[in-house]
Amino acid sequence: MDILALLQCLRAAVSRTTLHQCSRIVTALLVMTARVTMLGISRWAGPGGSDRTVQRFFSQALPWAMLFWVFLRQHVYRAAEHYRLVGDEVVATQAGKITHGRGRFFASLYGQPVPGRACFTLSLVSIQQRRSVPLRVAQVVRSAAEKAASKAKAEAKQHTSSTAKRPRGRPKGSKNQAKAATPLTPE
Repeated sequence: MDILALLQCLRAAVSRTTLHQCSRIVTALLVMTARVTMLGISRWAGPGGSDRTVQRFFSQALPWAMLFWVFLRQHVYRAAEHYRLVGDEVVATQAGKITHGRGRFFASLYGQPVPGRACFTLSLVSIQQRRSVPLRVAQVVRSAAEKAASKAKAEAKQHTSSTAKRPRGRPKGSKNQAKAATPLTPE
């Protein structure tokens, strides 16, 4: 499938060079098997997809919301179908200390806050086809005030739990309690 042909609907919104760069990057993303990095994209992009080209593409500000909408209207939208607008936050765990937007976010898979990055996505879901098409993706970045408030809350919780702890073992002066009689089954 020629990616460039699918992306032609976007040429009114972006330049021809950006469209060509985008087609190289999309092709590389579709065939990549390893972790997605800018260097990995440039290795899989083939001719015309050097590391510098990938960096240039990601350094420019693009109207992503408009691009998603134009692509959706051209290739996905069907007037006879019913759609729902849904939002979901996804947390990707990540080790490291200097990644932009890294923080502690609640991950339902783990049932607790985990270190990583979070992205919020608004998608249009087709009820009949059971397909989701993203309209807007934004990384969730906590402000310094939010980080300080959560850290203070965690420290306060730790302080109250450490002062309320009982010593190990059986409390002094406790008496044995008679166990409640359990009725036996007829068998």
